[in-house]
Amino acid sequence: MDLFEYQARDVFESYGVPVLPGIVADTPEEVRAAAEKLGGTVVVKAQVKTGGRGKAGGVKVAHNPDQAYEAAQAILGLDIKGHVVKRVMVAAGARIAQEFYFSILLDRANRSFLSLASVEGGMEIEQLAVEKPEALARIEVDPATGIDEAKAREIADAAGFPEDLLDRIVPVIERLWWVFRDEDATLVEVNPLVLTESGQIIALDGKVTIDENADFRHENHGALVEAGDVDPLEAKAKESDLNYVKLDGEVGIIGNGAGLVMSTLDVVSYAGEQQGGVKPANFLDIGGGASAEVMAAGLDVILNDPQVKSVFVNVFGGITACDAVANGIVGALGKLGDTATKPLVVRLDGNNVEEGRRILAEANHPLVTVVDTMDDAAAKAAELANA
Repeated sequence: MDLFEYQARDVFESYGVPVLPGIVADTPEEVRAAAEKLGGTVVVKAQVKTGGRGKAGGVKVAHNPDQAYEAAQAILGLDIKGHVVKRVMVAAGARIAQEFYFSILLDRANRSFLSLASVEGGMEIEQLAVEKPEALARIEVDPATGIDEAKAREIADAAGFPEDLLDRIVPVIERLWWVFRDEDATLVEVNPLVLTESGQIIALDGKVTIDENADFRHENHGALVEAGDVDPLEAKAKESDLNYVKLDGEVGIIGNGAGLVMSTLDVVSYAGEQQGGVKPANFLDIGGGASAEVMAAGLDVILNDPQVKSVFVNVFGGITACDAVANGIVGALGKLGDTATKPLVVRLDGNNVEEGRRILAEANHPLVTVVDTMDDAAAKAAELANA
């Protein structure tokens, strides 16, 4: 789960990371009041979970409450890369002398943590990594030992921080590690981490991604999920204990087992290239159970996605035999009735496959097409979606 910037700011503050005062506001009137409370120059910043806010007009400097009000009018409702701004943060201004970059992230390839740091912050880190790779220090962090004072100093030295700043930078790096470790984060990023004209080190803009698999250790993380921030289809799937992720495509996917579903996404993407760029609409793993109830819940979620034009049910019978899956599909369509209006392509294989296919053939549902192979079924689903 990605946090909004204001949430990351609050988390940083709770760990002693130096941040500027900030007030969240939902209306121009609230922004004006926040600017009056903070006093002086403020920055009105769109709260959306995407980058490039400044370039899109989502970050504006205001020197008085009236300017802050006008900035809020321009930002609220703005569409930034598909994210509509519903909330802003009014942050106190800072006189910046220099901008730096720092992050800690999960390095999946090396099964470790990685720290990235540079004395050149304030720009897209991907751009810096390409144009000036020597300016970005990459230091592995052992999960067993983490970042203590010595490790923080090693990171700061490698990043090129001047000697006279080390005593101020090192404690901030340590505290950001505490955030990463204690909040079970997969990413903690500060861009920019700034040196002010008065000599303070401040985390001016933070990004935090939390591992939702660790939510059982953090009762407070539930409060970080805002109403309206979760996709309604994903929320509906979660209520039914389905492993569902919405994607931007036209072919709904149902499979049993994460590996099979991932493979299905690949074959549908490949088949879709021959059908005008048709893509998978979701990841949905129904696991080992394929009862009518489970199948109905999965189909109900997928069929309520307006982007979905066809559905590909790809099941390999193992512990749950194909005849049980077929009965689940027939039962699910019976439960959904007239709400099921989109074509289903079904591929069954494995345990008791012939009986499963016989059940579907006997049901002869007008929406269901049974295809023997995975590739052919993906091609058919993509064709139907394109049609």
